[in-house]
Amino acid sequence: MKELREAIEKFGIGIGDNIVKVDSFLNHRIDTGLSQKMGEDIAAHFAGREIDLVLTVEASGIAVAIMAAHALGNIPVVFAKKSQSLNVGPDVYIAQVYSFTHEVMNTVRVSRAYLPKGSRVLMVDDFLANGAAMEGMREILRQAECELVGAAVCIEKGFQAGGNRLRAEGVDLYSLAIVDGIDHGRIILRDD
Repeated sequence: MKELREAIEKFGIGIGDNIVKVDSFLNHRIDTGLSQKMGEDIAAHFAGREIDLVLTVEASGIAVAIMAAHALGNIPVVFAKKSQSLNVGPDVYIAQVYSFTHEVMNTVRVSRAYLPKGSRVLMVDDFLANGAAMEGMREILRQAECELVGAAVCIEKGFQAGGNRLRAEGVDLYSLAIVDGIDHGRIILRDD
């Protein structure tokens, strides 16, 4: 996606050989106009498919998930919560998700009431590296007996295994930008 590529090229910073720092517009400070365009782009890719809801993981994927859900016809967004709270009861689907960025294992949970059996679901997230968040969401969808329509990510780290694994397993994965590497702080984007 042209606008996302431009933002990565202008504001993105590569740290070491595997950190893509884009928090100035994607996941700490959010460029709402860009988020809206990303949501519209995701919706265009999945146009014509029956999608009942969008699923993401707390918290960085929520903004683009909302924009995609809005562009898909104002369908609901469900996000897997990373912590137990008093307002989420015990009747939940649970999966373990390792956070590459935070280097911690999270137990994510979704109330069973929000994932009706047979729902057709689009997974959306901000990043895809090794695929842990996507695998956690897929596990929750398996438990809920929901159908995975596809997955969309803002930025895929093409030099890590997650995207290739999902594609090999038959998942329709739509990545708005793919990073092929980092060279002395410069983020190298894959050509469209």
